[in-house]
Amino acid sequence: MFRSRSWFGGPWGGRPKNRLSLEHLKYLYSILEKNTTVSESNRGLLVESLRCIAEILIWGDQHDSLVFDFFLEKNMLSYFLHIMRQKSGGSSFVCVQLLQTLNILFENIRNETSLYYLLSNNHVNSIMVHKFDFSDEDVMGYYILFLKTLSLKLNTHTIHFFYNEHTNDFPLYTEAIKFFNHPESMVRIAVRTISLNVYKVQNPSMLRFIRDKTAAPYFSNLVWFIGKHILELDTCVRTDIDHQSNQKLSNLVAEHLDHLHYLSDILLLEIKDLNAVLTEHLLHKLFVPLYIFSLTPAPPPPSLAVVTQNLAAVLNRNVDIDIQEMHNPRVSSIVALFLLSLVFLVVSHAPLVHALAWVILNGDHSVFKEGAAEILNSYVEHREVVVPGFGEPNESLEQALDTVTGQSSSSSYALSEDSGVESSSPATTELDSQADAVEAEQIKLRNITDEEKQLLQKSSSSTKADFAEMAKPFLDTVLHALDCTENDYLALLSLCLIYAMSHNRDGIKNEWFEQVLAKSTRGAFSYKTALIEHLLNIITQSSQPSSRIRLITVEIALELLVTFTRPSSDDSRCITAAQQDLLFSARNQSMVVLRNFYRSEDIFLDLFEDEYNEMRKAQLNVEFLCMDSTILLPPTGTPLTGINFTRRLPCGEVEKARRAIRVYFLLRRTCQKFLNEKESLLPLTNVVNLVQVENVLDLNNSDLIACTVVAKDSSKQRRFLVIDALQLILVEPDAKLLGWGVAKFVGFLQDVEVQGDKDDSRCLHITVHRGGVTHNRTPLLSAKFLFDDHIRCMAAKQRLTKGRSKARQKKMYQIAQLIEIPGQMDSPVYAVGGTMVASSSGGSGNSSGSSSRSSHHRPMFSTANRVPGFAAVLRGSNSAGVSRTQMAPNRSIEGSEEIPLEDFQHSRNNSPHSRGNPSPASRSHTPIRVLHYDQLSAHSGSPREASLGGTNALLSQLNGLAREVPPTQSSEETSFIGSDGNEATGGSEGRRRGAIETV
Repeated sequence: MFRSRSWFGGPWGGRPKNRLSLEHLKYLYSILEKNTTVSESNRGLLVESLRCIAEILIWGDQHDSLVFDFFLEKNMLSYFLHIMRQKSGGSSFVCVQLLQTLNILFENIRNETSLYYLLSNNHVNSIMVHKFDFSDEDVMGYYILFLKTLSLKLNTHTIHFFYNEHTNDFPLYTEAIKFFNHPESMVRIAVRTISLNVYKVQNPSMLRFIRDKTAAPYFSNLVWFIGKHILELDTCVRTDIDHQSNQKLSNLVAEHLDHLHYLSDILLLEIKDLNAVLTEHLLHKLFVPLYIFSLTPAPPPPSLAVVTQNLAAVLNRNVDIDIQEMHNPRVSSIVALFLLSLVFLVVSHAPLVHALAWVILNGDHSVFKEGAAEILNSYVEHREVVVPGFGEPNESLEQALDTVTGQSSSSSYALSEDSGVESSSPATTELDSQADAVEAEQIKLRNITDEEKQLLQKSSSSTKADFAEMAKPFLDTVLHALDCTENDYLALLSLCLIYAMSHNRDGIKNEWFEQVLAKSTRGAFSYKTALIEHLLNIITQSSQPSSRIRLITVEIALELLVTFTRPSSDDSRCITAAQQDLLFSARNQSMVVLRNFYRSEDIFLDLFEDEYNEMRKAQLNVEFLCMDSTILLPPTGTPLTGINFTRRLPCGEVEKARRAIRVYFLLRRTCQKFLNEKESLLPLTNVVNLVQVENVLDLNNSDLIACTVVAKDSSKQRRFLVIDALQLILVEPDAKLLGWGVAKFVGFLQDVEVQGDKDDSRCLHITVHRGGVTHNRTPLLSAKFLFDDHIRCMAAKQRLTKGRSKARQKKMYQIAQLIEIPGQMDSPVYAVGGTMVASSSGGSGNSSGSSSRSSHHRPMFSTANRVPGFAAVLRGSNSAGVSRTQMAPNRSIEGSEEIPLEDFQHSRNNSPHSRGNPSPASRSHTPIRVLHYDQLSAHSGSPREASLGGTNALLSQLNGLAREVPPTQSSEETSFIGSDGNEATGGSEGRRRGAIETV
């Protein structure tokens, strides 16, 4: 289109060949001269010419200064203004390109001299004040983008091109803030950016102009706009009880957060006069009259108030009912607590935050008439008393800016005069309208009986009297919201508010906060004690089986409990013995609830480990929590809403188990803080001591099974399979060290799934899943394993199957120790220095040989004294011949013949597979108690009943049962066939036909 010859021509002798040159700029200038009037026929030519002019100017800024000399010589910006001011049909289309051209030009200019050339002659300010057709979205978008680009060029030098000190004219700022309430969010965001860029310029005269001429009208209109937005948010919360408008509510919360961060950014600039005006507007026109007022009890209906006034007149009594106050806007207590929490989480300006906290913690209902000037005087002297009021300003911002333009004003205009007019005028109007309503109601209610008068008097005065009796009504409201008898709907927001106030380090000093809570006008107890009692009640209720308290509520309550009981010195914690007993009782109750879910072994173990990992990763972030709009809605138990699990109620048995596990973890961690203990039993597996990929392992005298791993993409790799006590390891021989190997894949045995191939007896399909309950369902390994013969294939399957079972049993037993399941806590033996001494099999009490389940976490890979035939000799040395019983519930009794798993850490003499070995056994880094399977394996009843012993009588009973079982025939052989329950009786009858054994 640009290359069309019909567009170009003129005295410059045709279009130049070099597009980026001074000659081309002269050529384009000739086109502008010939097309001074915009029409439908030439608007395309003008648009393309303007675009090319911007390109040449950007090029000339870096390469040829003569370009800008020609641009200024011909005063080409005046042509731009001339085109903008035309009302012809194509002018709007050309205006869009003009604004886009100017935006690109100013955005890419790097030379300050070139920038000064463009800003001279005041043409840019004339363009900004031009009355564009803002109904066109493109014009509006490029105009506000143009202003934003100019604001980015502001500094102490360029500010003089935009602000005229003599005429008190600052179009860049005044024209931008007129769009602060534009329906388009991107426009509002751009306005905030422009205003912040203006405030950052440290020019005293410019800041004085902003304070005197624009601060009061802008901030009053901004506060009113935020207030209307809050009322809309409250309406959405009241109507969306079924979570049907989540997206709308989320957008409203996000918009309000943008407002708060914008206000915080202004305050953080620390412009003293500007901050004083903004602080007073926020306190007296938004926070106190809307947020704090919404914490008061709801007033009676207007008709009841009129009747009460009638009754007071009849009885000659004075009843204080403020009709105006009854009609003040208010939001729900849920929204009020939420909004106050956001203020303390986002804003850190000390005068504002301290004053608001003082109102909540110390204030009473008199603050609605006197304001917070008293507390503000400690920061800025001579603050006038301002009556708080939430109402619409008398005039819009655009009208106010037009009124104050060209007039001088003092700083006293900031709030006193403005707020006085705004607070008195609406009140007078509204009182006049209420007078007619009162008179009408009096006519209707003249003839009421004496009994009705007494009832009305009691009902109308009860709420007002109760509220008046409260010394600190707002603080009492916050504390009463912590009641979780039905649910934690209000309690969660109240906890967020307390947390936000206690963690606002910049605005609220901890010493002052503690002193306020330590006082009580009632004399019976301090507010701090009451707060701790409420927190303990939440914690106690959360540990009950049918609790309707969400996990996030429990976590915040525990965090606050630790915060408010933290000692100020080296003395003991500020918590009584009775309160500490309540905390420990809640932990014990959570253990009782958790035991009910212990029976689901497979899913329970995965849930247990996953919840622990999630708790370690997820750090409490209340500010991030308050960005979630769903906490404003009633608690729900369905995952279909997409709400995070910790922020809703559990749904189904699996989620109830997850909640029980997480509550136990949280309470356990808190109790350990109070006892100054360090965690020694969790996690169940010490990842640091496990074999990692690329580790070099000593495999001398280790049982290796050669195999070929066939992946999904049909790629084949030759590997050796090593089965440790906890891990499946695929190794590749080390090219440098004989007898050593490099781990190429490592997976947990507890996550292994093994399936045979019905068509090939030498093949196994092995899948290693990701540990825990994860959203990523892709397994770590899913491949086909080809072995040299079917015997090795069966041996590998047996080892993997039994290894998985033993690994899960070991961890389930560790969990049983943690939650203190009865019968598994008798005579515990803990590790000392990483080892545990086991008694001999003939001893009394808790004596037996060490368990065949290895309790260690990481093989040390030292050379073990293993020789071929070791497994067979091991079987021959077992004279008892008793099968083992697994600790997990609902497990069948296994046979006595098995292949031991690899244990690189121990020698033959101290191997955990040795039965009745009196020598010390190695101990895991995670201390657990040893369960002696050999003595329990003959018991045919429940495995839990078999493990309940710790006394001599039970051991005698178990030994007697063991003597009653016929011993198996001693054999120097190893079976590669998975044994079943029939083999425990001994004899060849228990073996299947076709069983293959090797000597």
